[in-house]
Amino acid sequence: MTIKQLSVFLENKSGRLSDVTKTLGDNNITISALSVADTSEYGILRLIVASPEKAHELLKKLGYSVSLTDVICLIIPHESGALHKAVKVLASNSVSIEYMYAYAMNGNASVIMKVSEVNKAIKTLTENDVKLARASEICK
Repeated sequence: MTIKQLSVFLENKSGRLSDVTKTLGDNNITISALSVADTSEYGILRLIVASPEKAHELLKKLGYSVSLTDVICLIIPHESGALHKAVKVLASNSVSIEYMYAYAMNGNASVIMKVSEVNKAIKTLTENDVKLARASEICK
């Protein structure tokens, strides 16, 4: 139930994000989720896309510093305490969350997480009735 996340290192200057999204769009690669973390000089664009390997290859050929990372996607009810339940399960099983980003829609929230131990996280969350999404469910 891991999902391949594309991480692109970008100079923090006008037009860089536009160049990446244009490249993906021109090659019919749909973006399902994204996050941008920045500093004064560069940013990290994290993307969940259809065809992550194809996107990786395209961006690499254009000279971008890009990598693929295994992440998980939790599907939790969009209600008070639901995220805490999942985070508590991971913490009580010594699984660290390195980063996460989320969006809520239609009564549920999708939470993308990079965790210290992916397989342990998947097993622990599943055993505690936390639903995980497959890549095919979020990348159309």
